[in-house]
Formats: sequence, C-alpha cells, structure tokens
Amino acid sequence: MLLVREELRRGVPPGGSAVTLGVFDGVHRGHGALVGRLCREAGARRLTPGVVTFHPSPISVFRPDIPLAYLESLERRVELLGELGAGFVTVVSFTSELAQVSAGDFVRLLAEETRARLLVVGGDFALGRGREGTPERLAELAAPHGVEVISVGLVAEEGSKVSSTRIRQALAAGEMEQVGRLLGRPYSLRGPVLRGDERGRRIGFPTLNIGVSPDRALPPNGVYVCRAGVGGARYNAVTNIGVRPTFDGSSRQVETHLLDFSGDLYGEHASIDLLHRLRAERRFSGADALIEQIGRDVAESRGYLSSRVPA
Repeated sequence: MLLVREELRRGVPPGGSAVTLGVFDGVHRGHGALVGRLCREAGARRLTPGVVTFHPSPISVFRPDIPLAYLESLERRVELLGELGAGFVTVVSFTSELAQVSAGDFVRLLAEETRARLLVVGGDFALGRGREGTPERLAELAAPHGVEVISVGLVAEEGSKVSSTRIRQALAAGEMEQVGRLLGRPYSLRGPVLRGDERGRRIGFPTLNIGVSPDRALPPNGVYVCRAGVGGARYNAVTNIGVRPTFDGSSRQVETHLLDFSGDLYGEHASIDLLHRLRAERRFSGADALIEQIGRDVAESRGYLSSRVPA
C-alpha cells in the first residue's frame, strides 16, 4: 500500500479536493461530461477538482493474455484531462496488489492522501476487489470518512452509451467519423518523424514516417484523409497505414504525405488527425499503378477536406 499512498499524494495541492476515478482511455465525451460535473461541484464547495487515473488498464492485470492497445497515450490523457479543467491528475499504477484492495480501503486512502471530500463517478462505475464499490455502496463506505459521493448519468450517442469499447469497435471498422463524434475530436496519432527508405520521395509523393508507439490502437490498414501538425504548422494530408504490399513490406507503418509541402522534417514531432477512410490497402501491379492510385487518393482527399474541414 506504500506505493499507492505515495502515488495518490503526488501533485495534490493543499486543501480539500473533489476527485473522480478511472482509466479514461480516449478521454471521450462521456469522460468530458464527468469531469465537467466534477469541476462544477468542486467549485460550489471550494474544492480542487482532481482526477485519479489508473495505468496500465486493469484489463492488462486481470487478463494478461489479451493484448491491449490504448486509444490515447498516458501522457496525452493527462494533458486532455487538464484541459477539461482538472486541477491535478494523479497516475496510480494498477498492480495485482491494488486489484485486491477493497473499495472501503481505497476510499479511506483517497480521503487520507488526496484530502477528498467529494467523489464523483459515472453511473456504471465500480471500484475495488470484486467490483464491490458501486456508486450506492461507495456512498455508504465514504460517509464515515467525510466524503460525499455523486453519481453522474451516462452520455449517449444514437441511443447507446459513449464508451471506450464502442470507440474501439468503430475504430476497428475504420469508421473515423463515428470515432470522432464519440471522442468529441478527431482520432489522433503522434510520434517523431523517422527516417525511412524514402521510397515515397522517389515516386513523387514524399511521406513522413511517423513513429507511433506500439501500444496505440490503429484503424485497419488503408488510406486516410488527415490533418497533420508538424514543425509548428498545420497541413492537409493523406496517410497510409499498413505494410506496403506493392513493395513486399512486412512491418506495419504510418506514413503521411503532406499536401502542398516540400522540405525536410526529420526529427520533428508530428500529430495526425484521421478524419476519413478512403480505401483499404492493396497490392498494385507495380510502381506506375501505385502512383496513379496515389494521385486519385490525393485528389479525393482534397475534395473531402475542402468541403468539410476549415483551412
């Protein structure tokens, strides 16, 4: 419990706090509503709103046989939660030991280490060993420690709950517009610009080889309309995610062609917003056929961007 105590108290400002808990993978619209309610309730009580986020996801502890890819990096999750208004974000390591802590003991730790006076959770939230800490049970457990519990209703889109699971399903289907609606922003990938084999440059369509972390969730292999941020500027772009079968590639890569740009951006950090899936990745008969298709992809991307995305 010593590690949990140290992590919980890290970065907590003086005075009382209002806290919400969760993994917050993706920091989607449902999370935004939860943190928004937290901030309003905290303000009314003159408390500092804070988020306790668990990493890695409990799934990786309970089901280590299931590979888990995140909708958002931990660093970006912390940034987004701060942008939503959290006065502090505390990352707690989810371990097999923590998984055995009861809901009552964890609430006591929150009260002692974060000076929590208010706990705001989603209506389907459950905390502690055996998921015993439902909102109703948490209210009973927290009262002796002077902690109030508020349960927040769930956010729905087209009649279904906005959730990380639903976003993963849409992402796996390449439905980028749906992913963006559920997140409340386009799905974004980030990473350094790496030096590749420069094959794109040789065929007239230079690309940025973006080093995306292997623990990030990717959509299906294919070609995507994008907006890219790199070198302090924003560009319209086309991104290929895949193995480049025309050239007998084997490793999955994220390569972005910036429209109307020429220059060297190696070493820069790039972010790409995936807006729309144009087509699946496929093998072409040779470089000439691929070049013709890329030209069509670029033209289609320009049309999509000019009609939907402000410059």
